[in-house]
Amino acid sequence: MTDLDILTVGRVGVDLYPEQSGVPLAEVATFAKSLGGTATNVAVAAARLGRRSAVLTKVGPDGFGDYVRAALEKFGVTARHVGTAPNLLTPVVFCELTPPAEPTLLFYRAPIAPDLTLTEDEVPWETVDSVPLLWVTGTGVSAEPARGTQRAILRRRARRAHTVLDLDYRPMFWPDEATARAAIGAMLPRVSAVVGNREETRVVVGTADPARAADRLLAAGVRCAVVKCGAEGVLVATADERVRVPSHAVRVVCGLGAGDGFGGALAHGLLAGWPPRRLAEFANAAGALVASRLACADAMPTAAEIEALLDGRPVVADGERVG
Repeated sequence: MTDLDILTVGRVGVDLYPEQSGVPLAEVATFAKSLGGTATNVAVAAARLGRRSAVLTKVGPDGFGDYVRAALEKFGVTARHVGTAPNLLTPVVFCELTPPAEPTLLFYRAPIAPDLTLTEDEVPWETVDSVPLLWVTGTGVSAEPARGTQRAILRRRARRAHTVLDLDYRPMFWPDEATARAAIGAMLPRVSAVVGNREETRVVVGTADPARAADRLLAAGVRCAVVKCGAEGVLVATADERVRVPSHAVRVVCGLGAGDGFGGALAHGLLAGWPPRRLAEFANAAGALVASRLACADAMPTAAEIEALLDGRPVVADGERVG
C-alpha cells in the first residue's frame, strides 16, 4: 500500500520567467526562477488542494536538481521518487511572454532530458499498484527508455481507475505528428481518463472538434474524456453524460501553467468522485486562476480561491482582482 493519493510520471525542470514582460528574450535583462514541468506542476496543483502527491522523474547531479527536490518538498510534494541521471543536466526552460496567453518556450534538454531516461528498475511498483490516481503524459513516450517504462507502468496498472493520460503534445519533442499519434494513441486502451486541448486531440485522434474528439476517445474505451477549449471553456464526456462549461474572463498574465492547474484540480475531483459538471467547473476555474498569475508551480490555487471564483467572489492574484 502507499501513503500517496497521486503519483505523476514525467517532466520536471526549472522555468525561467522574464521579469520584463512583453519583450523578446534578446531584450530581457533578468529572470525569475520557478519549478516547472507538466507532471511536476500537476503534482504541485494537487498538493495545493490537499492531496498527498509525488512525481516519478529524474534530474541531473547539479544545483538545479537540488533546487527541484527542495521546491517539491516546499510545495508539499514528496521528492522520494526523484532520481538522478549522473551524466545529464536538469532541464531549463526559458519562457518568452509574447503573447502572454501562449508563451514561446525555449527548452534546454540536450542531449536528452533526465526524465526520459527513466527505466523499469527505477519505478516504485508497489506504488503503481496501489496509488488511487496515476497520471502519465504523452511526452513520456517521446523517447526511450522512458517510452518502454511508461508502457510497462500502464500494463501493470491494467487500466484501473484512476489512470489518467495527459496528451501533452509538444511538437519539439517529436520528429513528426504521425510518430506522436502512434505512440500516444497506443496508450488510450490502457487508461481510464484522458485530458487534452483541441490541438492535442487533433494530433492524437484526428479531430480538433471537441464533441467528435470525445466520441473517439470514448470509443477507445476511455471512461472520461476531457477536452480543453481555451476561451470557449471545457467539455467533459462519459458514456452517460456530456457537459460543456464556459471559460472565466480573467486578465491573462501567463497561460503556460493553466493546463497543469486544470490537471491538478481534475485529479482532485476524480478522487472525490465528482460528476462531470462539477469536475469541469472546478478544473476550469483552477486553470483560469493560474492564467491570471505569473509562473506555474507558484501560481497553483487553493480550493478556497477556486470556490471564490466559482461563487462570483473576488480573488486577489498578484495584486489583481480576479472574478
